[in-house]
Amino acid sequence: MAAGDTREERHSPNLVGTEDERIAQAPSAGPHVVIVGAGFGGLQVARGLAGAPVTVTLIDRHNYHCFQPLLYQVATATLSPADIAWPIRHILSRQTNITMLMARAEGVDLARRELLTSEGPQRFDFLVLATGATHSYFGHEEWARHAPGLKDIEDATQLRRRILLAFERAEVASDPDTRRRLLSFAIIGGGPTGVELAGSIAEISRHALAPDFKRVDPRTARILLIEAGERLLPALPERLSAHARERLEAMGVEVLTGRPVIDIGPDHVTLEGGESLPVSTKIWAAGVRASPAAQWLGAETDRAGRCRVEPDLSVPGQPDIFVIGDAAATTDAKGKPVPGIAPAAKQMGTHVARVIKARLARTTAPGFHYRHAGDLATIGRNAAVVKLGRFELTGFLGWMFWGIVHVYFLVGARNRITVAMSWLWNYLTYQRAARLITGDVEPPPVREREQSPESGHPPA
Repeated sequence: MAAGDTREERHSPNLVGTEDERIAQAPSAGPHVVIVGAGFGGLQVARGLAGAPVTVTLIDRHNYHCFQPLLYQVATATLSPADIAWPIRHILSRQTNITMLMARAEGVDLARRELLTSEGPQRFDFLVLATGATHSYFGHEEWARHAPGLKDIEDATQLRRRILLAFERAEVASDPDTRRRLLSFAIIGGGPTGVELAGSIAEISRHALAPDFKRVDPRTARILLIEAGERLLPALPERLSAHARERLEAMGVEVLTGRPVIDIGPDHVTLEGGESLPVSTKIWAAGVRASPAAQWLGAETDRAGRCRVEPDLSVPGQPDIFVIGDAAATTDAKGKPVPGIAPAAKQMGTHVARVIKARLARTTAPGFHYRHAGDLATIGRNAAVVKLGRFELTGFLGWMFWGIVHVYFLVGARNRITVAMSWLWNYLTYQRAARLITGDVEPPPVREREQSPESGHPPA
C-alpha cells in the first residue's frame, strides 16, 4: 500500500507481511493524499494533483470509471458497458505520482489518520472522500429487490436482463393477463433518469423489438412513469417540464404525476389511494441517499445523509479531510443546495486539488464557488429539453445539443467514436446493438410456467 508520510517512524508499523506488501508500503516523497472513489469528483482530484509534490493513492471498489449519465442506455440495450466505462489505471497511466488500489473503503480511524479498507489500512496526510450515493427507498428497503435502481454497470446489465426477459417470457405466455403484466413497465421517479428510461423503453418496444417477436406484439407494452410530485423534471422550468410530458405521452408513455407509490411487490405497484397496477418490471429512479462517509467521520449530515462541509469542502474540525460530490452537502452563492450531478462533482474535485496544492505552498485558496452550467434531459428520438441560463432548447436542436455534450465529455477518442457511431446506427435503423441477455437467468414464477405453451395450453 502507498505510504502517507516521509518520516520513517510513521511507516514502520506497516512494514510487515509479504515482500510484495512491503514494497507497496514503502515510503514515497511528499505528503500522502488518499482519494476514495474514482467517479467524476475523485478522478478530477487525482488529475488535478498531477505534477504536485504529493503521493496519491486512488481507491475504488471497481477497476473502472463509469460515465453514469449514459447508464440508462446500457440498461435499454443502446450501448454496451465497455462504451461508457474505462480502466482507471489506463486513464491515469501517465501520471507518475499516483497508485490505484482496488479495494472497498470501510471506515476512517481519525486518531491514527488511517482509511480502513478491505485490503488493510491506508495512512493519509490528506483524505478525499468522493464516495457518491446509493438508492433511497424512503424507509422501504424491501422494495429494492422488486424495483432495482441504476447507479453502476452491474445495475445497468441487471435492468437490461429484466427488460429483455420480460419480452421473452411474454412470447411464451398463453394467458392474456400474464402477457399484459409481463409487458407492463413502471419507472418510479420523474427526474432526468426516469424520463430518459421511459422514453428509451418506449423506443425499444415500439421500434427495435417490434419485428422480432411472432407470438406477442412489443408495441402493446404499457410503460408507466410515476412521479410523486406535481410535474416531471422539477429542476427545469414548467414549460420544459410540460414539453417533456407531451413528448413522452406522444410516444405512448403513461405519465402519472402527483401519485406517490405506497407499495411495490413482485408483480404490482400500489399508488396512494389504493390503486394497484399489475406490473412485471419495476425500475427505481425516485431518490438517493449519500454513502456512509459522514458516519465514518462522525460529522453532521443533512436529511439525505450528505456530510455538511466547510466553504473549502473540508469537514468541520478536520481541515485535511474533504468530502465532495454526492456525499457532500454544500450550497451555491444563492444559498441553494449544489445538485448531485457530474459537473458539480468535477468542479468540487478541481477545487479540492487546488486547496491541497495551496496548502503545500502555504497559501490560501478561495472557497468553493459552484457554477451551474445548465440542465438537460433526452426524451427520445429527436426530443430533448435543455436549459442553459436564459436559453432553452427542445426538439431536434435540444436532442443534438444533448448528444454533442455527452460525446464531448466521454473519456477517450475511441469511446467518443464508438458511442457516436452507435447512436448514428440506431438513428438510421431503429436497432439496438446491445440486446444481450447475460448472467444467470432465473426461471419464471410457477404461475407463468404453468400458463406457457409447454404446459399443454395452446398459444394465444
